[in-house]
Amino acid sequence: AKDKIMMGAERRSMVMSEEEKRNTAYHESGHTVVAKLVPKSDPVHKVTIIPRGRALGLTMQLPVEDRYAYDREYLTSRIAVLFGGRIAEELFMNQMTTGASNDFERATAMARDMVTRYGMSDMGVMVYGENEGEVFLGRSVTQHKNVSEATMQKVDLEIRRIIDQQYALARKLLEENRDKVEAMTQALLEWETLDAEQIDDIMAGNPPRSPKPTQSAPRAPTP
Repeated sequence: AKDKIMMGAERRSMVMSEEEKRNTAYHESGHTVVAKLVPKSDPVHKVTIIPRGRALGLTMQLPVEDRYAYDREYLTSRIAVLFGGRIAEELFMNQMTTGASNDFERATAMARDMVTRYGMSDMGVMVYGENEGEVFLGRSVTQHKNVSEATMQKVDLEIRRIIDQQYALARKLLEENRDKVEAMTQALLEWETLDAEQIDDIMAGNPPRSPKPTQSAPRAPTP
């Protein structure tokens, strides 16, 4: 029930080609491996290639405790994790798909907020525009006459610097841990869903334990 609420309902009736299923497995493995290696990342609760909601697969992270404020290292790690999926597609499938579009939107919005709202960059602690719901780069400051064109260009460059830095970090981690990505992908193709214990097995270099038997709901007694 918790997974259905937080991850969306499973769409087992959706038919995926073998290539698309394999690409999804690499994509989610990329997110998961990066999430396990970057600092201050929330623990990975589950990863699945069963379509849920609009997603073809999903990597679910749950914080150990409630968070009310986020530091810079936590946010940059989140950006790196978001890039892990596309990078895995490039490294292991030699292709790019549209499946990473939402990851890019979230990573760009996070980097933009770090620069323009949170004072977490070399631009200093000034707020460079209100939060107007814009998606890309420094466009949210274009309506403010008190911000110069030169400053807007610096904002864009700083956002790009954060994004490029975390993209490079995620790529480095996946290139150094190809064996773990391959092992996780094969396990996902076999079982479709991995829990935290199976993920820990793979990250430790061990064969993942078999899935736990599914417990069905108790049946009502026959009258």
